[in-house]
Amino acid sequence: MMMETDIVVVGAGNAALCAALSAREAGANVLVLEKAPKEERGGNSRYTYGAMRFVYNGVSDLKEVIPELTDEEIAESDYGTYTKEQFFQDMKRVTENRSDPELLEILVNNSLDTMAWMRENNVPFTPIYGRQAFKVDGKYKFWGGLTVEAKGGGEAMIQGLIGQAEHKGVDILYSAEAYELIRDDDGVKGIRIRKDGKSIEIAAKAVILACGGFEANSEMRTKYLGPGWDLAKVRGTEYNTGDGIRMALDIGATSYGQWSGCHAVGWDKNAPGFGDLAIGHGFQKHSYPFGIMVNLHGQRFVDEGADFRNYTYAKYGREILSQPGQVAWQIFDKKVLHLLNEEEYLRDHATKVTAETLEELAEKLAQEGVDKTSFLKTIQDYNKSVDETISFNPNVKDGRRTKDDLRLPKTNWANTIEEGPFEAYGITCGITFTFGGLRINNKGEVQDLSNQTIPGLYAAGELVGGLFYFNYPGGSGLTAGSVFGRISGKSAGKYASLEAVK
Repeated sequence: MMMETDIVVVGAGNAALCAALSAREAGANVLVLEKAPKEERGGNSRYTYGAMRFVYNGVSDLKEVIPELTDEEIAESDYGTYTKEQFFQDMKRVTENRSDPELLEILVNNSLDTMAWMRENNVPFTPIYGRQAFKVDGKYKFWGGLTVEAKGGGEAMIQGLIGQAEHKGVDILYSAEAYELIRDDDGVKGIRIRKDGKSIEIAAKAVILACGGFEANSEMRTKYLGPGWDLAKVRGTEYNTGDGIRMALDIGATSYGQWSGCHAVGWDKNAPGFGDLAIGHGFQKHSYPFGIMVNLHGQRFVDEGADFRNYTYAKYGREILSQPGQVAWQIFDKKVLHLLNEEEYLRDHATKVTAETLEELAEKLAQEGVDKTSFLKTIQDYNKSVDETISFNPNVKDGRRTKDDLRLPKTNWANTIEEGPFEAYGITCGITFTFGGLRINNKGEVQDLSNQTIPGLYAAGELVGGLFYFNYPGGSGLTAGSVFGRISGKSAGKYASLEAVK
C-alpha cells in the first residue's frame, strides 16, 4: 500500500505536534504518525504537569503567555524574573558545562516567543501555585526559575495541540509504527510503517522524527545506561522504544549527547512498570527537600536540601536505583506535612507508612526491609545536627543546615524529625527520558557521520542529543520540545516547498 504527503511527523507528543503545526503554518500538507492507539496518544508529554521553563523579565512578559492573569493574582504574587542569563547559568551548572552551546542559545533565546506561540495555538497556561510558590507573609513567592504550567497539565496541553492541529488540517494516523526511513542519494524520501498488520510506504518530501528516546526499551536502557537500568520503572508511555533514533542511525545519522545519562526521579515503589494515564504524574514524590531519604540500611544517601528540587529531582532517581533493592523511603514529621504536594502524597495510590512515634515508624519500616536500629540512629544523629538558629523558609534556599560533624550534610530546609505523626513514603527509580540521541543543527536538520545535513530529515524533542548531561532543570524538556519542534517544522515546510518546484 502507498500513501503520499508533504511532511511526515513521527510522534504525537508536544514536540511532534509543535512541529506539525509549524510545518502546516509553512503551507505543507502534514501527516502525524502516532505509534500508540488514539486513547493513549500524546507520548510522555501527556503524563507531565506541563511545567515549562522560559525567559521572562516581569509581569508584562508573563501576560504574553497568560493574558488572563488578574490584578488580584498579580497583587498577591511575587513572580520575580527569569532572565536569559539565569536560564543559561542554570543549564550550564546542572549539565556541568556540557550542553551544546548552539542548541542552548536557541533554546533560551526562543523560549518566551515559543510560549506565546503555543498560547496562540490553543494551549492555556497558568502560574504554578502550590508546587512552585508557598504563601509566606501573605504573598506567594515563586522559586527555582519555574513559574508557569499548562492549565490542566500535560493532558490539557496535548488536547489543545491536537485540537489545533486537526482544526488546521493536519492528519493523524494512530496505531502506526514507523520502522524504516526511505532514503536515496538525494536524501530522505519517505518512511515505512506497519498498521493493522500491513506494511505501508509513505512518500514524503521531508520527515520529522519526534517520537521520544529509548526509555521504554529495557534492552537499550541496559546497553547504554548500564546494569540495573532494566529494573527502573517507566514514568510515561510504553511506546518510546528508540525507534526514531534507530531509524536515523540506520541511514547514517550521527549519535550525539550523553547516551549513559537520563532524567530519572523518585517514583512510587509500587507503581506499575509503565505510566498510568489515570494517575499521570501522581506517582512522583518531589517534596523530599522538606524531609530526609533513607535506604534499606536505614541510612541517608543524598543531600536532600542541596538545591531547589527543580535542580535535583531529575538526577536523584539514579541515586535511588543504586540503593539496595532499588528502593528508598522519604521521611517527614508533622511540621512539614502541610507542604507535601497533595497530588503526589495525599492519594490512595501512594505507598505510605504512618506512625505516632519514631519507634512505631521504625517497627513498621522494618517490616518493609529497613534496618530498624540503623534507622533510629540515623534520625538521632540527624536531629542532633540540625542548626535551629536559622529560620526555615520553603521559598528560598534558607541555609538552614546540619552541622559539619554529620556524615552527610543537609544544606537547606533542615528540620528535626521528632514531632508526630510521622509519614514515610516508599519510592524507587522512575525514568522519564534518555539524554542520548541524534545530532541536529540550528534548523533542526539531522546531521550525518561527516556532520553534514541529511536532506529531508529533521528531529525534535527527547531524541535530540546534546542539551542535557547528568541532570536537568525542571521544565526545560517540554520547552526544548516546543522550541525545536517549531523550528524543525518551519525548516521542513520550507524544504518541502522547494522540493515541490524542482
